[in-house]
Parts: sequence; C-alpha cells; structure tokens
Amino acid sequence: MATITTTPRSPSTASETDGKTYRGPFAIMTVLFFMWGFMTVFNDILIPRFKDAFTLDYFHAMLVQLAFFGAYFIGSLIYFIISATTGDPIAKIGYKNGVVIGLLISATGSALFWPAAAKLSYPLFLGGLFVVGLGFAMLQIAANPYVTILGPERTASSRLNLAQAFNSVGTTIGPLIGGYLIFQYFAKANVSGADSVKVPYLCFCIVFVLLAGVFLAIRLPHVGEGKIEAGMGALKHPHVLLGVLAIFMYVGGEVSIGSTIISFLGQPSVAGLATVEASKYVSLFWGGMLIGRFMGAVELSEMNAVAKKAVMALIPMLAFVILLLSRSWDGDAHHFDFGAGWAIVKNYLPLLALCWVLFQFGKALAGRTLLIFGATIVALLTVSMLEGGKLAMWCIVGIGLFTSIGWPNIFSLALDGMGVYKSQVSSLLVMAILGGALLPPLQGWIADQHGLQISYIVPLIAYAYVAFYGCYGHKVGRTAAVVSH
Repeated sequence: MATITTTPRSPSTASETDGKTYRGPFAIMTVLFFMWGFMTVFNDILIPRFKDAFTLDYFHAMLVQLAFFGAYFIGSLIYFIISATTGDPIAKIGYKNGVVIGLLISATGSALFWPAAAKLSYPLFLGGLFVVGLGFAMLQIAANPYVTILGPERTASSRLNLAQAFNSVGTTIGPLIGGYLIFQYFAKANVSGADSVKVPYLCFCIVFVLLAGVFLAIRLPHVGEGKIEAGMGALKHPHVLLGVLAIFMYVGGEVSIGSTIISFLGQPSVAGLATVEASKYVSLFWGGMLIGRFMGAVELSEMNAVAKKAVMALIPMLAFVILLLSRSWDGDAHHFDFGAGWAIVKNYLPLLALCWVLFQFGKALAGRTLLIFGATIVALLTVSMLEGGKLAMWCIVGIGLFTSIGWPNIFSLALDGMGVYKSQVSSLLVMAILGGALLPPLQGWIADQHGLQISYIVPLIAYAYVAFYGCYGHKVGRTAAVVSH
C-alpha cells in the first residue's frame, strides 16, 4: 500500500533545520519505509498460510486484513480525537519521538507471533497483527512529514518521493522472500503451518527495536508542526468527505486484490499455480505499483518535455528487461533460459505499453489520471471475472500498474486548498485505511458463497468509485481555498 504524505508547516521546520541535510537519518528512514512496505504485503502470504494451518474459509482467513488495517483506523481515530481537542500530539513530542513510539509498538506486535505460534492460536496471531497496525498508524502520521524536514525545504518533495519508492521496493520483494521463508524454508516436515511464521516476525521485532534505538541515539532538532485549528472544520467540506471514502475504497480494493492473488492463480480454471510460484506474481503485482509510481513521479515533475518523454519511455523498458532477466534465470541449472523467460513476461509487455499510453492521456492532471486509471482497473477486473486462463491471470497481475497513482492523487485532491485544516484532513485520510480491513472479508464471504472469480465485484465497485472521485467527486462543494493563519 502507498504511504501518506503530510506537508509540514514551513516556518518551524525551516528555522529549526537551518537548511542542513541529514543524510544519515534519511538513509535510516528509507529503511523504515522499506520495512513497513515489506511487512504489509507479508499479510498476503499469511492469509493462505493460516487458511491451510487452521482450516479456515476465505472469510475467516481475511480477518488477517481486518485486524491489521482495522488498527490503522482505531489508532488514527484516537490520534484525530486528541489532536482536535487538545492539540497535535506530534507538536508536543516531536516527529522523531513519534517514530520511535511507532517502532516500539510494531516491535511488540511482531513479538506476539512467538507465543501465538506456540499456542497455535489464530486469535493471538490476529492480536499481534492488530498491535503491529497500531504502530504503523503512528509511523504513517509521523514518518512522512519527518522525511520532509531532514534537509532544505526546496528538496523536501524529492526526499519524500524517494522514501516512498523504497516502500514500493519493500512491497515488491516482500512476497518473494516471504513466500520462500514461510512456504519453503521454515515449513519443514516437523514444523506446523502456523509455526513457520514465528521466526520471520521475531526478526521484524529485532529490526524495529534496533531502529528505535538508532533514532533515540541520533541528535536531531525537536521539530513539531504546531497546534492544529480547534474543532472539526475539515468535516464541513464535501470534497474532503468524498475523498475519505475514495481512500477507503482505494485501499480496500487494492488489499482485496493483493490478498487473493495467490488463491486466484491457484485455481485450475485460471493458472493452477502452486503457492510458491503464485507468490512470485504477488511480487509482480506490487512491482507494478513501483513502476507506476516512478512513471507518475516523472510525469508530474518539472522536467523539460524532451527529457520527460525519454525517461517515461525508459522506465517501462528498463522494468521489462529486469523482469525478463529475473524470470529467465534457472536456479537449478544456474544459467539463463531466455526462451522460458520470454514465454512468461511477453504477456506483461502490453500492460506496460498501455500504462505509458494512459499517462499521456492523463496530461499530468491528478483528477483526469485518476479517472482514466480507475476505469482501466474496472475493465481489467471485469475481464478477470468473465474469462479464465492466462488472460484473467494477467489482468489481475497487471492491476498493480494502474493502482499505483491512486493514493497520491486522491490525497492531493482531498487536501488541496484546506489551509489550516490540513492536519485534520490528513488524520481522516489515515482513518480511511479502514477499507483495507472491511472490504477483504466482504470479498472473502462472497468467494465462499459464489466463488472467487465473482467475488472481484467488491474491488470492481471500489475502483469505480475511485474513478468517480477523479472525474467529479473532488469538485463537489469546492469553495475558495481556506485561508491559512
């Protein structure tokens, strides 16, 4: 899932950082962005693992996402209430301490996987995921604006885009490593299915504690955003409320698809892939988001027209070459089999070309691009529901390319012109991550009742709304920009 961008108030940050660039702390922050992206997609590996280990139906297996993303809602709601009544907590403790608190909470949740595995307790696993989600909610609220202050204000956007790219790297390689560790390395004959997840999460716990220690040891200025405007003025703006619903639908649709790819590709009518092989395509789904984000960043940049066209063409070509090399490598024979690799990745080439074409039609306009990409996802899901075989398989996998720009475009459209209410809008948007908790179980219930293919009606409706927000929703009730104090 994409990360949250919060724009800090420049007067305080500029004065306290004095234009210095904190390269070391920024490098550590990129590790943090990578880690939470890596862990978030681990849920897609846990779902089929727990489904088999505890003999669950799709609905109960999807409770993994309910626990994890539900925690985002609870944590963000608590934060919103506190900030609206007593002032922004981060203004009091500083961004750095907010990051440390989020890391320690996430470490605690990861540690709970050990006793959960010992007791073979699915509810305790869900409890651990809930605590991890609480920690990530705090990290989402604190870490993104913190990145923007680790250097001069003029390069803040560049740093944040780079940090978010590392988040996408985590979501891309997470399924590859997670699939290998959980389905192969730790899933030995004398190890129960649930027990195979405890060591990876113990490693997560250790990494989070180490990162918290590093942050505590680093000397940085205490920077806060100042108090937010009293009351709940952000709720009076219709385009904000529609934007919150758009984030709810976007996250819910994205997580629903990512959570079911392994099961979908394992169906005989689609591809009949084993779980280990299918997990590689989960990686390609999230890798598409990485490609799309880089293309979106270039398309929306101030790069000159000639350079922009060149880079926009180079990104998908480079991605295709990397994909071809990775799929051509034969680990057993220790050599490249480009014929076998081409037979696989040739199906992804039209999707890359389509993504490039649609960016041209978007013309660097957030609403227009959101409409075009949302409508494309609806079309791909429709084909996946009506067809089978490789066509359905690649339509689902290719959605990652087109969902990539959803979060930043929705976020920027909802936040535009909100002035003193930006902090409140940001908190509301974080709460909307609840969509990732509620829509996957709904899809799971439909899959149990009517089959997995027809259950994709849930993300289809979700992305149809996202397209609506890009077309019209972000304009509803718009007035003159709220004047900032």
